[in-house]
Amino acid sequence: MSLLARTAFRTRALLRDAPDALLDAPLPPPATRGARHGKPPAPAGGTGGGEDEPDRQRFRTIWISDIHLGTRACQADLLLDFLRRTESQTLYLVGDIVDGWRLKRSWYWPQSHNDVVQKVLRKARKGTEVVYVPGNHDEMLRDYLDHEFGGVAVRGEVIHQMADGRRFLVLHGDVFDGVLRYAQWLAHLGDHAYTVCLAINRWFNWCRRKLGLSYWSLSAVLKHKVKNAVQYVGNYEQVLADEARRRGVDGIICGHIHSAEIRMIEGVLYCNDGDWVESCTALVEHLDGRLEILRWADLVAAERARERRLALAG
Repeated sequence: MSLLARTAFRTRALLRDAPDALLDAPLPPPATRGARHGKPPAPAGGTGGGEDEPDRQRFRTIWISDIHLGTRACQADLLLDFLRRTESQTLYLVGDIVDGWRLKRSWYWPQSHNDVVQKVLRKARKGTEVVYVPGNHDEMLRDYLDHEFGGVAVRGEVIHQMADGRRFLVLHGDVFDGVLRYAQWLAHLGDHAYTVCLAINRWFNWCRRKLGLSYWSLSAVLKHKVKNAVQYVGNYEQVLADEARRRGVDGIICGHIHSAEIRMIEGVLYCNDGDWVESCTALVEHLDGRLEILRWADLVAAERARERRLALAG
């Protein structure tokens, strides 16, 4: 059996067979299903407050993508904190959740990555509708579209209806990436360069954390400053907006390029939920259908800064 096949097998096993004993403390009663049909959320019970049951922010829908479990760059601890402190009727995993490309080269799977999988499975078992839309890095799961593992539905794409009636196409977005379609060798080369960039980031930001400074992303600066990179992102967004218009929907929600964004493009609302290797962002739908990008690393950093100020003041 090839390493890629073993990766797919282990991923499916994690989704199917995670033991109850490894799952964390019980969640409060979840919101009822039916997010795509405008049904109001059910009462969610108490707010908790213990270490294993923190106060939760409640949303109608959450979209996350580009987690890249199986890589050292994955911000699994921050993601686990996000999953513990948020709750939704529907959770979309919009591709590149597991990085099969990297796992094919070498196996890396620490406990924190397993904890993320277990937390998602627990949400599914407790009533959250979890939909997994594979991307290019976890493309091995595209062989299992329309199947369900551990309560997680695997879909190629989904039409999501907001609370206010708007319809959005949800997909990873890699099929509209010209580099992936016509020069996959270049995509793999770019992935390697990105990995090197992230390795530099890790050491640089370790020093910044020691100095009490916030996260700074070299690749994000390059992505927004280098002309060709900016043009690539702009072209990608335009192509996705055009596809949404062709499908007759109000907007599109995707991932893939690790650049969180909500903006109107020629009458179509383009939304990208970002990533969990650098920006640590999620797209959320509030109960009234309003969309927002949560920048979790920034929120956590601000929270810790407030705690430090209070400690000094006390």
